Amino acid sequence: MLQSILEGISQSAASVTTAEFFWCTAASLVLGVLAALLFMFRNEEYSPSLSVTLALLPLVVQVVILLVNGNLGDKSFFDSAQAGLDTLKAAGRIKLNTIEMGGLDQDQPKWLSTLYEVSESGEYDFVICGTYQMPDKLKEVATKYPSQKYIIFDDNTYVGENENVLNLTYRQNDLGYVVGTFAGLMTTDTNVANINEEAVLGFVGGVDSPVINDFLVGYITGAKAVNENIKVDVRYTNDYVDTAKAKEYGLSMINDNKCDIIWGVAGNAGNGAAEAALETGKAWFIGVDSDQELTFGADLAALTLTSGLKNIGNSLIWFFDELDAGRTYWGTEVSLGLKEGGVGIVKDKNFAKYASEATVAAVAAAEQAVLDGSVVVPTAIGEGAVDINALRDSVKVAG
Repeated sequence: MLQSILEGISQSAASVTTAEFFWCTAASLVLGVLAALLFMFRNEEYSPSLSVTLALLPLVVQVVILLVNGNLGDKSFFDSAQAGLDTLKAAGRIKLNTIEMGGLDQDQPKWLSTLYEVSESGEYDFVICGTYQMPDKLKEVATKYPSQKYIIFDDNTYVGENENVLNLTYRQNDLGYVVGTFAGLMTTDTNVANINEEAVLGFVGGVDSPVINDFLVGYITGAKAVNENIKVDVRYTNDYVDTAKAKEYGLSMINDNKCDIIWGVAGNAGNGAAEAALETGKAWFIGVDSDQELTFGADLAALTLTSGLKNIGNSLIWFFDELDAGRTYWGTEVSLGLKEGGVGIVKDKNFAKYASEATVAAVAAAEQAVLDGSVVVPTAIGEGAVDINALRDSVKVAG
Protein backbone atom coordinates (compact mmCIF):
# COMPACT_ATOMS: atom_id res chain seq x y z
CA MET A 1 0.00 0.00 0.00
CA LEU A 2 2.89 2.39 0.78
CA GLN A 3 4.14 1.88 -2.76
CA SER A 4 0.65 2.70 -4.04
CA ILE A 5 0.63 5.92 -2.00
CA LEU A 6 4.03 7.04 -3.24
CA GLU A 7 3.29 6.12 -6.86
CA GLY A 8 -0.07 7.88 -6.72
CA ILE A 9 1.50 11.04 -5.31
CA SER A 10 4.20 10.93 -7.97
CA GLN A 11 1.67 10.49 -10.78
CA SER A 12 -0.47 13.37 -9.56
CA ALA A 13 2.51 15.65 -9.08
CA ALA A 14 3.71 15.05 -12.62
CA SER A 15 0.73 16.90 -14.08
CA VAL A 16 0.77 19.97 -11.79
CA THR A 17 3.27 22.62 -10.77
CA THR A 18 5.38 22.15 -7.66
CA ALA A 19 3.47 24.86 -5.82
CA GLU A 20 0.10 23.33 -6.76
CA PHE A 21 1.28 19.91 -5.63
CA PHE A 22 2.36 21.10 -2.21
CA TRP A 23 -0.83 23.14 -1.72
CA CYS A 24 -2.94 20.06 -2.60
CA THR A 25 -0.83 17.89 -0.31
CA ALA A 26 -1.18 20.38 2.53
CA ALA A 27 -4.94 20.63 2.03
CA SER A 28 -5.24 16.84 2.03
CA LEU A 29 -3.26 16.57 5.24
CA VAL A 30 -5.41 19.23 6.90
CA LEU A 31 -8.56 17.33 5.95
CA GLY A 32 -7.04 14.10 7.20
CA VAL A 33 -5.98 15.63 10.50
CA LEU A 34 -9.46 17.09 10.99
CA ALA A 35 -10.99 13.65 10.34
CA ALA A 36 -8.58 12.07 12.84
CA LEU A 37 -9.32 14.72 15.48
CA LEU A 38 -13.06 14.24 15.01
CA PHE A 39 -12.65 10.50 15.43
CA MET A 40 -10.56 10.97 18.57
CA PHE A 41 -13.10 13.43 20.01
CA ARG A 42 -15.99 11.00 19.49
CA ASN A 43 -14.12 7.96 20.77
CA GLU A 44 -12.47 7.99 24.20
CA GLU A 45 -10.60 4.80 23.37
CA TYR A 46 -8.77 4.78 20.09
CA SER A 47 -5.66 3.37 18.50
CA PRO A 48 -2.93 5.92 17.75
CA SER A 49 -2.07 3.99 14.59
CA LEU A 50 -5.68 4.27 13.40
CA SER A 51 -5.61 8.01 13.98
CA VAL A 52 -2.45 8.28 11.89
CA THR A 53 -4.11 6.22 9.15
CA LEU A 54 -7.12 8.54 9.12
CA ALA A 55 -4.85 11.57 8.90
CA LEU A 56 -2.99 10.14 5.91
CA LEU A 57 -6.04 8.63 4.16
CA PRO A 58 -6.69 11.61 1.82
CA LEU A 59 -3.21 11.08 0.36
CA VAL A 60 -3.92 7.46 -0.55
CA VAL A 61 -4.40 6.95 -4.28
CA GLN A 62 -5.83 3.54 -5.08
CA VAL A 63 -4.22 1.67 -7.96
CA VAL A 64 -6.89 0.18 -10.22
CA ILE A 65 -6.93 -1.92 -13.35
CA LEU A 66 -9.92 -2.37 -15.65
CA LEU A 67 -9.90 -5.59 -17.67
CA VAL A 68 -12.08 -5.25 -20.76
CA ASN A 69 -13.21 -8.58 -22.22
CA GLY A 70 -13.71 -6.82 -25.51
CA ASN A 71 -12.61 -3.38 -26.63
CA LEU A 72 -13.35 0.20 -25.75
CA GLY A 73 -15.54 2.03 -28.22
CA ASP A 74 -18.52 -0.26 -27.61
CA LYS A 75 -20.70 2.72 -26.52
CA SER A 76 -21.98 0.40 -23.83
CA PHE A 77 -20.74 -1.24 -20.62
CA PHE A 78 -17.02 -0.95 -21.26
CA ASP A 79 -17.09 2.70 -22.31
CA SER A 80 -19.29 3.46 -19.30
CA ALA A 81 -16.87 1.73 -16.92
CA GLN A 82 -13.92 3.55 -18.46
CA ALA A 83 -15.69 6.92 -18.24
CA GLY A 84 -16.46 6.45 -14.55
CA LEU A 85 -12.89 5.44 -13.76
CA ASP A 86 -11.53 8.31 -15.87
CA THR A 87 -13.60 10.69 -13.73
CA LEU A 88 -12.01 9.25 -10.60
CA LYS A 89 -8.56 9.46 -12.17
CA ALA A 90 -9.06 13.09 -13.19
CA ALA A 91 -10.02 13.88 -9.60
CA GLY A 92 -6.76 12.34 -8.39
CA ARG A 93 -8.56 9.55 -6.54
CA ILE A 94 -7.14 6.58 -8.43
CA LYS A 95 -4.24 5.57 -10.61
CA LEU A 96 -5.71 3.68 -13.57
CA ASN A 97 -4.57 1.11 -16.05
CA THR A 98 -6.88 -0.44 -18.67
CA ILE A 99 -6.24 -3.59 -20.68
CA GLU A 100 -8.39 -4.29 -23.73
CA MET A 101 -8.30 -8.08 -24.01
CA GLY A 102 -10.35 -8.36 -27.20
CA GLY A 103 -13.80 -9.83 -27.67
CA LEU A 104 -13.35 -12.42 -30.40
CA ASP A 105 -13.43 -16.16 -29.78
CA GLN A 106 -9.68 -16.39 -30.23
CA ASP A 107 -9.19 -13.69 -27.60
CA GLN A 108 -10.98 -15.53 -24.81
CA PRO A 109 -7.99 -17.57 -23.56
CA LYS A 110 -6.29 -14.23 -22.83
CA TRP A 111 -9.04 -13.28 -20.40
CA LEU A 112 -8.03 -15.92 -17.88
CA SER A 113 -4.28 -15.55 -18.40
CA THR A 114 -4.52 -11.76 -18.01
CA LEU A 115 -6.47 -12.14 -14.77
CA TYR A 116 -3.72 -14.40 -13.48
CA GLU A 117 -0.97 -12.01 -14.58
CA VAL A 118 -2.39 -8.89 -12.94
CA SER A 119 -3.25 -10.80 -9.77
CA GLU A 120 0.22 -12.32 -9.54
CA SER A 121 1.83 -8.90 -10.03
CA GLY A 122 0.43 -7.53 -6.77
CA GLU A 123 0.46 -4.05 -8.32
CA TYR A 124 -3.23 -3.29 -8.01
CA ASP A 125 -5.50 -2.51 -5.09
CA PHE A 126 -8.55 -3.39 -7.18
CA VAL A 127 -9.02 -5.50 -10.29
CA ILE A 128 -12.27 -4.64 -12.11
CA CYS A 129 -14.04 -6.68 -14.78
CA GLY A 130 -17.60 -7.35 -15.79
CA THR A 131 -20.37 -9.05 -17.79
CA TYR A 132 -21.71 -12.59 -17.83
CA GLN A 133 -18.60 -13.90 -19.63
CA MET A 134 -16.20 -13.37 -16.73
CA PRO A 135 -17.54 -14.97 -13.51
CA ASP A 136 -16.11 -18.48 -14.03
CA LYS A 137 -12.67 -17.07 -14.78
CA LEU A 138 -12.83 -14.62 -11.90
CA LYS A 139 -13.97 -17.35 -9.51
CA GLU A 140 -10.92 -19.44 -10.36
CA VAL A 141 -8.43 -16.61 -9.98
CA ALA A 142 -10.01 -14.95 -6.94
CA THR A 143 -9.89 -18.25 -5.07
CA LYS A 144 -6.14 -18.53 -5.69
CA TYR A 145 -5.42 -14.90 -4.73
CA PRO A 146 -7.51 -14.29 -1.60
CA SER A 147 -5.62 -11.12 -0.65
CA GLN A 148 -6.39 -9.43 -3.99
CA LYS A 149 -9.63 -7.43 -4.19
CA TYR A 150 -11.89 -7.81 -7.23
CA ILE A 151 -15.01 -6.03 -8.48
CA ILE A 152 -17.24 -7.59 -11.12
CA PHE A 153 -20.13 -5.59 -12.55
CA ASP A 154 -23.44 -6.87 -13.91
CA ASP A 155 -23.05 -10.37 -12.56
CA ASN A 156 -24.01 -12.23 -9.38
CA THR A 157 -23.12 -15.82 -10.30
CA TYR A 158 -20.92 -16.62 -7.29
CA VAL A 159 -22.07 -14.07 -4.73
CA GLY A 160 -20.64 -14.72 -1.28
CA GLU A 161 -18.31 -17.52 -2.33
CA ASN A 162 -15.21 -15.31 -2.23
CA GLU A 163 -14.68 -12.73 0.50
CA ASN A 164 -12.40 -10.73 -1.81
CA VAL A 165 -15.02 -10.18 -4.54
CA LEU A 166 -17.73 -7.53 -4.77
CA ASN A 167 -20.60 -8.11 -7.20
CA LEU A 168 -22.20 -4.93 -8.50
CA THR A 169 -25.65 -5.43 -9.99
CA TYR A 170 -28.48 -3.12 -10.97
CA ARG A 171 -32.11 -2.81 -9.92
CA GLN A 172 -33.87 -3.90 -13.07
CA ASN A 173 -37.28 -3.37 -11.48
CA ASP A 174 -36.56 0.32 -10.82
CA LEU A 175 -35.42 0.67 -14.41
CA GLY A 176 -38.45 -1.19 -15.71
CA TYR A 177 -40.81 1.04 -13.77
CA VAL A 178 -39.48 4.19 -15.43
CA VAL A 179 -39.43 2.60 -18.89
CA GLY A 180 -42.97 1.25 -18.35
CA THR A 181 -44.24 4.68 -17.30
CA PHE A 182 -42.76 6.18 -20.46
CA ALA A 183 -44.02 3.42 -22.77
CA GLY A 184 -47.47 3.38 -21.17
CA LEU A 185 -47.90 7.06 -21.97
CA MET A 186 -46.31 6.99 -25.42
CA THR A 187 -48.56 4.15 -26.65
CA THR A 188 -51.60 6.41 -26.24
CA ASP A 189 -50.07 9.48 -27.90
CA THR A 190 -51.49 9.13 -31.39
CA ASN A 191 -49.92 12.42 -32.41
CA VAL A 192 -46.68 10.45 -32.73
CA ALA A 193 -46.04 8.49 -35.93
CA ASN A 194 -46.54 4.70 -35.72
CA ILE A 195 -48.71 4.96 -32.59
CA ASN A 196 -52.13 3.37 -33.11
CA GLU A 197 -55.38 3.57 -31.14
CA GLU A 198 -54.73 0.39 -29.15
CA ALA A 199 -52.80 0.57 -25.86
CA VAL A 200 -50.67 -2.52 -26.38
CA LEU A 201 -46.98 -2.82 -25.47
CA GLY A 202 -44.54 -5.59 -26.26
CA PHE A 203 -41.80 -7.22 -24.19
CA VAL A 204 -39.28 -9.61 -25.71
CA GLY A 205 -37.28 -11.21 -22.91
CA GLY A 206 -34.32 -13.53 -23.15
CA VAL A 207 -34.98 -16.31 -20.65
CA ASP A 208 -38.08 -16.67 -18.46
CA SER A 209 -35.96 -16.15 -15.33
CA PRO A 210 -36.10 -13.98 -12.19
CA VAL A 211 -33.60 -11.42 -13.53
CA ILE A 212 -35.37 -10.90 -16.87
CA ASN A 213 -38.75 -10.94 -15.16
CA ASP A 214 -37.51 -8.25 -12.78
CA PHE A 215 -37.36 -5.92 -15.79
CA LEU A 216 -40.84 -7.08 -16.73
CA VAL A 217 -42.35 -6.58 -13.28
CA GLY A 218 -41.20 -2.96 -13.24
CA TYR A 219 -42.31 -2.46 -16.85
CA ILE A 220 -45.84 -3.70 -16.24
CA THR A 221 -46.12 -1.89 -12.91
CA GLY A 222 -45.04 1.42 -14.44
CA ALA A 223 -47.31 1.04 -17.46
CA LYS A 224 -50.33 0.15 -15.30
CA ALA A 225 -49.62 3.14 -13.06
CA VAL A 226 -50.39 5.47 -15.98
CA ASN A 227 -52.93 3.29 -17.80
CA GLU A 228 -54.76 0.63 -15.80
CA ASN A 229 -56.16 -0.87 -19.02
CA ILE A 230 -52.77 -1.39 -20.66
CA LYS A 231 -52.02 -4.70 -22.35
CA VAL A 232 -48.53 -6.21 -22.66
CA ASP A 233 -47.63 -8.98 -25.09
CA VAL A 234 -44.84 -10.93 -23.32
CA ARG A 235 -42.62 -13.47 -25.09
CA TYR A 236 -39.20 -15.05 -24.50
CA THR A 237 -36.56 -16.13 -27.00
CA ASN A 238 -35.04 -18.58 -24.47
CA ASP A 239 -31.55 -17.33 -25.29
CA TYR A 240 -29.72 -14.07 -25.93
CA VAL A 241 -28.57 -14.52 -29.52
CA ASP A 242 -31.57 -15.61 -31.61
CA THR A 243 -32.47 -12.38 -33.39
CA ALA A 244 -34.58 -14.31 -35.92
CA LYS A 245 -36.92 -15.56 -33.20
CA ALA A 246 -37.18 -12.10 -31.65
CA LYS A 247 -37.99 -10.66 -35.08
CA GLU A 248 -40.66 -13.33 -35.58
CA TYR A 249 -42.19 -12.43 -32.23
CA GLY A 250 -41.98 -8.74 -33.01
CA LEU A 251 -43.77 -9.15 -36.34
CA SER A 252 -46.54 -11.11 -34.65
CA MET A 253 -46.90 -8.54 -31.87
CA ILE A 254 -47.16 -5.71 -34.36
CA ASN A 255 -49.28 -7.32 -37.08
CA ASP A 256 -51.53 -9.54 -34.98
CA ASN A 257 -51.91 -7.61 -31.72
CA LYS A 258 -51.36 -3.99 -32.82
CA CYS A 259 -48.41 -3.52 -30.52
CA ASP A 260 -46.67 -0.22 -31.28
CA ILE A 261 -43.81 -0.17 -28.74
CA ILE A 262 -41.58 -3.17 -27.94
CA TRP A 263 -38.94 -3.34 -25.22
CA GLY A 264 -36.20 -5.80 -26.11
CA VAL A 265 -34.60 -7.31 -22.99
CA ALA A 266 -32.79 -10.25 -24.53
CA GLY A 267 -29.26 -9.13 -25.25
CA ASN A 268 -28.45 -9.20 -28.96
CA ALA A 269 -31.53 -11.35 -29.61
CA GLY A 270 -33.80 -8.50 -28.57
CA ASN A 271 -32.57 -6.44 -31.50
CA GLY A 272 -34.65 -8.68 -33.75
CA ALA A 273 -37.71 -6.88 -32.40
CA ALA A 274 -36.20 -3.61 -33.61
CA GLU A 275 -35.81 -5.19 -37.05
CA ALA A 276 -39.50 -6.12 -36.96
CA ALA A 277 -40.44 -2.54 -36.16
CA LEU A 278 -38.31 -1.34 -39.05
CA GLU A 279 -39.74 -3.87 -41.51
CA THR A 280 -43.36 -3.08 -40.70
CA GLY A 281 -42.96 0.67 -40.26
CA LYS A 282 -45.69 0.48 -37.63
CA ALA A 283 -43.89 0.39 -34.28
CA TRP A 284 -41.11 1.70 -32.07
CA PHE A 285 -38.36 -0.06 -30.14
CA ILE A 286 -36.88 0.54 -26.69
CA GLY A 287 -33.32 -0.57 -26.00
CA VAL A 288 -31.75 -1.95 -22.85
CA ASP A 289 -28.52 -1.77 -20.81
CA SER A 290 -26.85 0.84 -23.03
CA ASP A 291 -27.97 3.70 -25.27
CA GLN A 292 -28.91 1.69 -28.36
CA GLU A 293 -29.51 4.80 -30.43
CA LEU A 294 -25.73 5.10 -30.35
CA THR A 295 -24.95 1.45 -31.06
CA PHE A 296 -27.49 0.87 -33.85
CA GLY A 297 -27.12 1.90 -37.45
CA ALA A 298 -29.10 4.91 -38.63
CA ASP A 299 -32.28 3.01 -39.62
CA LEU A 300 -32.75 1.18 -36.31
CA ALA A 301 -31.59 4.17 -34.26
CA ALA A 302 -34.30 6.29 -35.87
CA LEU A 303 -37.06 4.08 -34.42
CA THR A 304 -35.53 3.59 -30.95
CA LEU A 305 -37.50 5.84 -28.63
CA THR A 306 -35.18 5.47 -25.66
CA SER A 307 -33.14 2.88 -23.79
CA GLY A 308 -33.10 1.68 -20.20
CA LEU A 309 -29.56 2.09 -18.88
CA LYS A 310 -27.30 0.27 -16.49
CA ASN A 311 -24.84 3.00 -15.51
CA ILE A 312 -21.65 1.03 -14.94
CA GLY A 313 -19.47 4.12 -14.56
CA ASN A 314 -21.74 5.61 -11.90
CA SER A 315 -21.66 2.37 -9.95
CA LEU A 316 -17.85 2.38 -9.86
CA ILE A 317 -17.81 5.99 -8.65
CA TRP A 318 -20.33 4.95 -5.98
CA PHE A 319 -17.97 2.19 -4.84
CA PHE A 320 -15.08 4.60 -4.31
CA ASP A 321 -17.36 7.10 -2.58
CA GLU A 322 -18.39 4.34 -0.19
CA LEU A 323 -14.78 3.25 0.26
CA ASP A 324 -13.75 6.80 1.18
CA ALA A 325 -16.57 6.85 3.73
CA GLY A 326 -15.20 3.69 5.31
CA ARG A 327 -17.91 1.37 3.99
CA THR A 328 -16.98 -1.85 2.19
CA TYR A 329 -19.06 -4.75 0.91
CA TRP A 330 -16.61 -7.54 0.10
CA GLY A 331 -18.12 -10.97 -0.33
CA THR A 332 -21.57 -9.56 -1.11
CA GLU A 333 -23.78 -8.35 -3.92
CA VAL A 334 -24.78 -4.69 -4.00
CA SER A 335 -27.70 -3.87 -6.26
CA LEU A 336 -27.81 -0.23 -7.31
CA GLY A 337 -30.97 1.55 -8.40
CA LEU A 338 -32.12 5.05 -9.23
CA LYS A 339 -31.02 6.44 -5.87
CA GLU A 340 -27.40 5.42 -6.43
CA GLY A 341 -27.41 6.37 -10.11
CA GLY A 342 -27.05 2.71 -11.06
CA VAL A 343 -29.92 2.78 -13.56
CA GLY A 344 -31.65 5.40 -15.67
CA ILE A 345 -33.34 6.17 -18.96
CA VAL A 346 -32.04 8.00 -22.04
CA LYS A 347 -33.71 11.41 -22.20
CA ASP A 348 -32.12 13.06 -25.21
CA LYS A 349 -32.38 12.36 -28.96
CA ASN A 350 -35.66 10.55 -29.79
CA PHE A 351 -37.00 10.79 -26.24
CA ALA A 352 -36.69 14.57 -26.34
CA LYS A 353 -38.00 14.71 -29.92
CA TYR A 354 -41.18 12.65 -29.47
CA ALA A 355 -42.19 12.74 -25.80
CA SER A 356 -44.74 15.43 -24.94
CA GLU A 357 -44.17 17.82 -22.04
CA ALA A 358 -46.75 15.85 -20.05
CA THR A 359 -44.91 12.58 -20.69
CA VAL A 360 -41.54 14.07 -19.76
CA ALA A 361 -43.06 15.39 -16.53
CA ALA A 362 -44.67 12.03 -15.75
CA VAL A 363 -41.37 10.19 -16.23
CA ALA A 364 -39.64 12.64 -13.90
CA ALA A 365 -42.43 12.16 -11.35
CA ALA A 366 -42.06 8.38 -11.58
CA GLU A 367 -38.34 8.66 -10.93
CA GLN A 368 -38.93 10.95 -7.97
CA ALA A 369 -41.54 8.59 -6.53
CA VAL A 370 -38.99 5.77 -6.51
CA LEU A 371 -36.31 8.04 -5.07
CA ASP A 372 -38.42 9.33 -2.19
CA GLY A 373 -39.90 5.91 -1.44
CA SER A 374 -43.50 6.80 -2.18
CA VAL A 375 -43.37 4.01 -4.78
CA VAL A 376 -41.69 0.73 -3.92
CA VAL A 377 -41.39 -1.22 -7.14
CA PRO A 378 -42.20 -4.92 -6.73
CA THR A 379 -39.60 -7.47 -7.75
CA ALA A 380 -39.36 -10.93 -9.29
CA ILE A 381 -36.28 -11.81 -7.24
CA GLY A 382 -35.94 -13.39 -3.80
CA GLU A 383 -38.32 -13.32 -0.87
CA GLY A 384 -41.44 -11.32 -1.51
CA ALA A 385 -41.26 -11.84 -5.26
CA VAL A 386 -44.52 -11.19 -7.04
CA ASP A 387 -46.55 -13.93 -8.68
CA ILE A 388 -45.16 -13.41 -12.17
CA ASN A 389 -47.80 -15.58 -13.84
CA ALA A 390 -50.63 -13.60 -12.26
CA LEU A 391 -48.97 -10.32 -13.26
CA ARG A 392 -48.54 -11.42 -16.87
CA ASP A 393 -52.14 -12.62 -16.97
CA SER A 394 -53.35 -9.23 -15.70
CA VAL A 395 -52.10 -7.55 -18.89
CA LYS A 396 -52.49 -10.43 -21.31
CA VAL A 397 -53.58 -9.56 -24.82
CA ALA A 398 -56.91 -11.18 -25.71
CA GLY A 399 -56.97 -13.82 -28.40
